[in-house]
Amino acid sequence: MAAGPLTKVGRRVLNPAEEVAAVLIAMNKTTASRLVKYFDNAELKQITRAVAQLGPVPRVQLESIVDQVAAFFADGANLIGTAREMEKLLEGVLPPEQIADLMADVLGQGERSIWDRISNGSETALAAYLLKEHPQTSALILSKVKPACAAKVMAQLPAPLRNGIMRRMLVFKPIVEGTMKMIEQTIHEDFMINLARNAGADTHARMADIINKMERQGMEEVLDNLSQSRPKSAEILKSLLFTFDDIISMTPRARTTLFDQVSHERIILALKGTSGTLRTVVLSALTSRARRIVEHELEGGEPASQRDVLEARRSITDQALEMAARGEIELNPADSEDTYIT
Repeated sequence: MAAGPLTKVGRRVLNPAEEVAAVLIAMNKTTASRLVKYFDNAELKQITRAVAQLGPVPRVQLESIVDQVAAFFADGANLIGTAREMEKLLEGVLPPEQIADLMADVLGQGERSIWDRISNGSETALAAYLLKEHPQTSALILSKVKPACAAKVMAQLPAPLRNGIMRRMLVFKPIVEGTMKMIEQTIHEDFMINLARNAGADTHARMADIINKMERQGMEEVLDNLSQSRPKSAEILKSLLFTFDDIISMTPRARTTLFDQVSHERIILALKGTSGTLRTVVLSALTSRARRIVEHELEGGEPASQRDVLEARRSITDQALEMAARGEIELNPADSEDTYIT
C-alpha cells in the first residue's frame, strides 16, 4: 500500500481503511472486539492490511480522526500499528481458522517474497525450469534464493551450464528496484503459478511420487486396491513407478550414468540382501576400482539394519527419478536391446 499524501504540517493523510485501523487499535480491546464483529471478511482483510502498514500515528492526528468517538479512546501516547497488533485484537472474537486466513493473506503478501517461496519449493522443479531459461536469468534467480536451495539446484544442473551460471553470478551489478519488481512478477507468473497449475493437473504423477516412497509391501497393497476399484489408474501408476528392483531393466549406459552419482557407501548398503542377479547388474555398472571396493565390503562387511538398507535403496531410486525428469537417463525403456537379460 503506497503512503498517502502529506498535509501542510508534514503528516500523512490516512485513507478510510487506515483511519478505521487507527481507531480500532486506539480503543480498548473489549470495545474494539464488539465493533469487529460487524465487519465482513473483505472489510477485515482491508483493515488488516492497513494495520500491517500503518506505522506511527501522532496522538494529535489520532484525536482529530476520532473526535466524535472520544469515549472509546485508550489512554497512551502515539501508537504504532503492526500486523501482530491486529492479530491480538482478533483473538477471541473470530474463529482461529478465520484469523489464520486473514493473517496469511496479509503476512503472505508482505513478509514472504517470491524468493522465499521458491527457496522452500522443489529444487528439482526449479532445476528443470532453469534448464529452459537463459543462463543470465538462471544466475539472477540462484543469486536471490537461499544458499541451501541454490546449492541443491546447482548440483542437478549439467556442469557446463552450472559453471557458466556461477561466472555470471560473480559479475552481477545491482538491479534498480523497479526492474527487479518486474522480474519478480514475471517469475511469479511463469514459475510459481504454472508450477502449481501443472502439479494440480498431473494427479497420477503426484500419486506415483508418493507411492514410490512407500515400502514395497505398502506399494503393492495400494496398487492391488486400485486395480480392483480403478484399473486404468492402476495401470498408469504402474508405468510411472520405479523401484530399486527395476534397475535391472535399465540400459547399461543409464545404469552407469546413475551409479556415477551414487557414493560407494550407499551402493554397499543398498546391495545388502539383494539377489545375485540384481547384484551382478549393479556391479557391472561400476568402474573396476569401485566394483572391487563394493565387492570387498559386501563379502566381509558388517550387517546393516533393514531400515538403513531400505533408506539407501530409496535414495538411489529417488536419484534415478530426478535424473530421468531432467532427461539425463531413461527408465524402463520399451523393448531395449541392451538391457540386462538373464
